Amino acid sequence: MLGIVVSRADRASEHVGDHLRDLSDWSAVECPDHPDAAGPAYRTDGAQLREFDAWHLHLADAADAFPADLDLLVFASRHSGETGPLLTAHHTGNFGPAEHGGEDDALARACPHAHSRVLDALAAHAPEDYEVGMECTHHGPTDVGVPSMFVEVGSGESEWGDPAAAEAVARAILDLRGVAPDADPEPETNGADGAIARRHLVGFGGGHYAPRFTRIVEETDWGVGHLAADWGLDAMGDPAANRDLVDAAFEESAATHAVVEGDRPNLEAVIEGLGHRVVGETWVREVTGVPIALAGRLEDAVTAVDDGLRFGEPATDADPDAEFETVALPAELLDRAQGIDQERTRELVAARALAFETEENGNRVAGRAAVTSRGDFAMTVDGIVDLLRTAYDSVERREDAVIAREETFDPEKAKTLGVPEGPKFGRLSAGEPVEVNGRTIPPDRVRSEREDRFSL
Repeated sequence: MLGIVVSRADRASEHVGDHLRDLSDWSAVECPDHPDAAGPAYRTDGAQLREFDAWHLHLADAADAFPADLDLLVFASRHSGETGPLLTAHHTGNFGPAEHGGEDDALARACPHAHSRVLDALAAHAPEDYEVGMECTHHGPTDVGVPSMFVEVGSGESEWGDPAAAEAVARAILDLRGVAPDADPEPETNGADGAIARRHLVGFGGGHYAPRFTRIVEETDWGVGHLAADWGLDAMGDPAANRDLVDAAFEESAATHAVVEGDRPNLEAVIEGLGHRVVGETWVREVTGVPIALAGRLEDAVTAVDDGLRFGEPATDADPDAEFETVALPAELLDRAQGIDQERTRELVAARALAFETEENGNRVAGRAAVTSRGDFAMTVDGIVDLLRTAYDSVERREDAVIAREETFDPEKAKTLGVPEGPKFGRLSAGEPVEVNGRTIPPDRVRSEREDRFSL
C-alpha cells in the first residue's frame, strides 16, 4: 500500500494534494491518532492520503498515522532553490548535523526502486518547460517507519502554484501504486553462501543535484538510495571515524554496491572494509541486464570490467550459474577483421560470447572470451570469415587456419612492362588500362595473387 503525506504548512504540498483528490475517488477511513495529523485519512485503490499540520521535514513516525500497513510513503512537497522549473525526488536523512529536521547522523529507509520509477513518471508527466532530476540526501525526517522519499515541485512561488506542475507530481505519485520500494533480490555470488544483492547503489560525492547519479538512474537498471554529496561528506567528516554512518547508508538503501565520485581513498577503504563493493559508472552500465553473480564469475575468469571486460548478448538475463569456458580469440584474424570493419567485428563477438576482453575504451576486441560452448566459438569465427570475404577474392577456412587470397596490383610487374611510377600506377591499381609507348597495358597484366594466413 502507498501512503501519501500532504503538509498544510507547505503551499505546494497542498496544491499537489488537491490534484491527488481530483485524480481519484477517495473515501474517509478510520485512522490512528498522531500528534501532527490533521483530519481523517483518505483511501483510494492502492493508496492512502493524510494531511499534517507540521512541515514534512519535522514529522516523526509518519507511517504510524495511517490505518493500514504501508509498503511505501511519499511526501508531496515543494523544492526551493535557484534551479528554475524543476520536478525532483530524493531520500531523507543527515550525513552530519540535523540542520533541517530529523536527527544528527541518521538516515531514513530509502526506496531506490520506487525512486527510479517516480523519476520516470515525472519525466512522462512533466510540463514542457520543467526539468526532472534527483537530489542528494539532505534533510529530515529520519524516523518514518517505512521506505520513503520526497517528490517535489520546484523551485519558487510561481512553480508552487502552477496547476500543471502540481498535476504532474500528483500523477507521478499515483503511478507508484503497486510499485515495490526495492528491486528484486538476486544472488550476489555463485554458490550456496546465500549472499544476495539488489540493483541498488549508494552514492558518495558530486554535486547536490547529482548529474552522474541521475544518468545512472535514467540509463541503467540500477537504482540509487542514499546519496552523500560533496558537502554532505564534508559535514560527516572522517569516514574512519564515522563507519557506522557509512554502513547505515548501505543498510538503509538495501545496497551492497557504491559509486564514489572523486578521489576518496579513505572513504573507499572504509566501504570495502565494511564488506561492500565500490564500482564505477562503467561497471554499472556494463552489468545492466547481466546477473550480478554471473558478472562476478566472468570478471574472475577473464578480467575486470575496469580492465576492459565487456558482456555479450548471451549474458543478458542468463542463468547466474551458467557454465562457460574461456577461449583465446585468434589475434591476427581479429586484427584483420577489425581493419575491415571494427564495429561489425565487435558485433559478431558480442552476439555469441558471454563476455570478452577489449581495449581502446571497450571499442576494440582483443584477447580472450568466455563462451558457453565450442560451438559458439566456431560460429563466431565463421562470422569473421564471412566478414573477410567482403575484402578478399576467396577465403578458405581450415581446421587450424583461415586462408584468404586476393589479386592485387603488383608494382614490379608494372615496372617490367615499362609503366612509369605515378598516375599510371594509380590507374592500373584502380583497374583501368593505360597507354605506354603506344601499347595498351591491361590491369590484369600487372596483378599478382596475395595470400594471408591466419592461425586459429
